[in-house]
Amino acid sequence: MQTKLKKHLKTTELFFKGSSFYRGVVLTIAIVLPLVVLNLLDLFAFAPAIALGTFLNAPSDVPGSLRRKINGTLISVAITVIVTFLVLVTKPVFIVLILTIAVLSFLISLISVYGFRASLISFSGLLAIVLALAVSKPDLNSIIIHVGFLGIGGFWYLLVSLLSYWIFPKKDDDQLLSDTLALTGQYLKIRAKLLTKPNKREKFSKKALIIQTQISEKHETLRELLLEGRKRSGRSFSNERRLLIFISLIDIFELALANTIDYSKIDTLFGLQKQHLSPFKKLNKELGNHLIKLSELLIKKGELPNIKHINKITDNTEKAIEAYVSEISLPQARDGAITMRNLQDYQKQLFQEVKAIRRVLTKVKNNAKASLVVQESKQFLTSQDYRFNILLQHFSLESPMLRHALRLTVAIVFGFVFGSLLDLKNAYWIILTIIVIMRPNYGLTKERSKNRIIGTIIGAMIATAIILITKNITVYMVLAVLSLTFAFSLIQQSYKIGAAFITLHIVFVYALIEPNAFAVIQFRVIDTAIGATIAVLANYLILPSWEYKNLDSVILNVITANSNYLRATKNLYHNKEANTLRYKVSRKEAFIAMSNLNAAFQRLTQDPKSKQKQSVLIYDIVTLNHTILSATASIGRYILNHKTTPASEEFDTIIKDITTTLNQSAKTLDSNKQIVVSEEKEIQQAHQTLQKHYAKLSDKRDNQIKAGQTLIDTKTLLNLQEAHLISNQLLWLKTLSTNLTKVTTKYHSVFN
Repeated sequence: MQTKLKKHLKTTELFFKGSSFYRGVVLTIAIVLPLVVLNLLDLFAFAPAIALGTFLNAPSDVPGSLRRKINGTLISVAITVIVTFLVLVTKPVFIVLILTIAVLSFLISLISVYGFRASLISFSGLLAIVLALAVSKPDLNSIIIHVGFLGIGGFWYLLVSLLSYWIFPKKDDDQLLSDTLALTGQYLKIRAKLLTKPNKREKFSKKALIIQTQISEKHETLRELLLEGRKRSGRSFSNERRLLIFISLIDIFELALANTIDYSKIDTLFGLQKQHLSPFKKLNKELGNHLIKLSELLIKKGELPNIKHINKITDNTEKAIEAYVSEISLPQARDGAITMRNLQDYQKQLFQEVKAIRRVLTKVKNNAKASLVVQESKQFLTSQDYRFNILLQHFSLESPMLRHALRLTVAIVFGFVFGSLLDLKNAYWIILTIIVIMRPNYGLTKERSKNRIIGTIIGAMIATAIILITKNITVYMVLAVLSLTFAFSLIQQSYKIGAAFITLHIVFVYALIEPNAFAVIQFRVIDTAIGATIAVLANYLILPSWEYKNLDSVILNVITANSNYLRATKNLYHNKEANTLRYKVSRKEAFIAMSNLNAAFQRLTQDPKSKQKQSVLIYDIVTLNHTILSATASIGRYILNHKTTPASEEFDTIIKDITTTLNQSAKTLDSNKQIVVSEEKEIQQAHQTLQKHYAKLSDKRDNQIKAGQTLIDTKTLLNLQEAHLISNQLLWLKTLSTNLTKVTTKYHSVFN
């Protein structure tokens, strides 16, 4: 009980010190301050428009480079001003108003094709339609004044946002780094469970894929924040510290991916001796917990957690290897012992990266500088293409974004007409619910609808209880402000709780101006339920975009990225100095492509069961690509961190064959054309040569043992490890790539 209380208190402290709450406070101040000041100056008539302008232009202010933040807000201001003017001007004529809403909804929705920030600008534009419907302006002069002050509100929010950025310039950086540390820690803990729990591997693998996607998304935002910031303001101690943590996080992520073991081989090798793997599992778990504890230190002050326990478990892994060798005896124990050595080597590297993060958090100024130069850093940034041609490419019913824009437009127009014909009070709340809930994906729309309704009901119940207890206007004002702050703070973390606070805010604002607050609560719940129902039905019935129909390009991209990554790894083996940068860029691209495929598969699982066509086949494609990525990362990571022998011709031959096989899978998806593959006999000979090399090293070591040389020298151990890893991973990659070709051929025949 006491432990749970401490955990809740820690979570609460982290929330109040985090960037989400800070952003909520900033937005609340930006909205409330003009209301208070203009009221004191007896100019309150202009205050609501400024408050609306502030509220409308806040969504696009998300973590990212300062340049994109400013440009995004300015574009948002322009769109919201134009949209509000057009809606207010056409409002007197119902038919013209409907046509205006339809055209604006469609065009604004399409802005989302330009990425995440653009989708939030699009949301602001759609929200402007709703709030314009809530405003009554009788003539052109009053409309112009309202729109003018709306624009002032947008510029006011930009000013407040820049001021808050100046006060705490690294708030978003620290929050994102903290979140990424925590997610990486969770990922390591899940990977630990995969080692010794064969019956639950599929369950844990799916969890790992979800977290991988989340980590990759965080990495992309951090690249923009840290590398763009470094390019703009140069190298500073605080920037270098954060960049060093980020680099260590990328290395940890790659290490974890690189250690995706052939678990069937693990089960065969260790059988009933799995107890020898327990220290390795425990070490991964402890390293994960340690990262989670370190993540908290980026948000709140505290001392570094003790690492003595981790040092002790690390020593236990050495004892586990010795115990295994003693129990099984050499040479029978060699494969298992080398597998454990590779696992130990991986965990030692993990531990070194964790120690590196600890050193950075101690703020020691003699830490190693992040060596990434500006020219190199550009290659790691994913640039967003803003050409008009991108928009034109989506003018096809094959485009999910165009289908979503049409679907959303129909839902908005229907919702407004439906509410108007029934003469519902505040019918625009129906449109608001549709805009907030509706997503291109059916499953996410359904989930958000459920959470929105539940959150609204919870908020309505709490508001009802408070209104029954008190009729105090001051209480309503305080609660309206507080609920607004918490709504903005929690909407991204928990949509259900955020929706509850939004409802509380709306009810208390109306309670200040409406004598019958219970009527407001009643209509709020009804309109939300109607809007949510329309959103779900529209997603299901109007030009539905089921995920299985959109997977071809995503799968093609990940296969191509994996093939490029494998070629970059081959080049790295030949010359580290010349090819390290290209290797890391290819690695980033492969990770992003895999993250996109993971996300697409998660969306597929959210679709109705009847629309999850061939989900088992698609899951096979996901897992095969993921395992290919992991096996490639395993080879690359070993090459980067060890002094290796020269790459052999056999290595090049097998890599060429594997990339050719991957390209065949890509061609099958792209055009169903077959390409020339290498001679199987040549590949078998190359594999045999590599295996003979490992066997020769093993025989040499056996002779040393027979001669009484029981202690293995470092060079021999590293040569054995290298030969074992390269030979086994290439053989595994060959099998995986062949299986992928079979699965993609079957996939193509089913869906085409």
